[in-house]
Amino acid sequence: MFIENFIKAIIFGIVEGITEWLPISSTGHLILADELLKMQESEAFMTMFNVVIQLGAILAVVVLYFHKLNPFALSKSKAEKNDTWSLWFKVIVAILPSVIIGLPLDDWLDAHFYNFISVAIMLIVYGVAFIVVEKRNRSITPKITEFHQITYKLTLFIGMFQVLALIPGTSRSGATILGGILLGASRFISAEFSFFLGIPTMFGASLLKIVKFFAEGHSFTTENTIILLTGTVVSFFVSILAIKFLISYIKKNDFTAFGWYRIVLGIILIGYWVVAR
Repeated sequence: MFIENFIKAIIFGIVEGITEWLPISSTGHLILADELLKMQESEAFMTMFNVVIQLGAILAVVVLYFHKLNPFALSKSKAEKNDTWSLWFKVIVAILPSVIIGLPLDDWLDAHFYNFISVAIMLIVYGVAFIVVEKRNRSITPKITEFHQITYKLTLFIGMFQVLALIPGTSRSGATILGGILLGASRFISAEFSFFLGIPTMFGASLLKIVKFFAEGHSFTTENTIILLTGTVVSFFVSILAIKFLISYIKKNDFTAFGWYRIVLGIILIGYWVVAR
């Protein structure tokens, strides 16, 4: 059983690493993977596992953008350091809506929306949204093409879009990227700000799940620890590739293809749910 779970943890890590940064919902794909693979672990462990392996994904952002996010870099001028601090303050402002709304609703959202049909609906809804927004934006020139142009008011609005991602299937990166584009930011700025916004958001979500796991009286076995670390490490390395791919992709393409992918996957999930019932 351990070897089987170990292999499945690798697959889960790959799924997380790819889907966390592409606007196609990592949670939705992990729910699908859990349904198809059925890792032989408790429900409580899997709920925690699916969130905590995101730490690997977020560490990929820290590594790839370390210089850009490091306000103490000796090679930066005073103005550049101030810009970096400003970026971090804006990220903090942007996570406030999720903290204020998300924390009280975490258990309720898991109980009512962590299921096939909710994920499928959200995949389709936001798939349509991406297609509509990209069609609208073909004749619109982005107003924000540099990070210093992002205001605190704008970051707060982007943070409100992130709140929408509390419902599984929405996609945290998808909601924030979509929000950034609607608010006048370029695809590149929207995507990178979504990456940075994910750092405190996902660290916080992972910590919350771990605390709840232990508070409910659960504990890690040696196997649990290995499985969790495996999924996290794999998601880290795959995330590096996924982030590089997305940044390269949006330099020449829009998000329409991701919108169609979401719609098709959502329809497949609904079909599977109907048959499985």
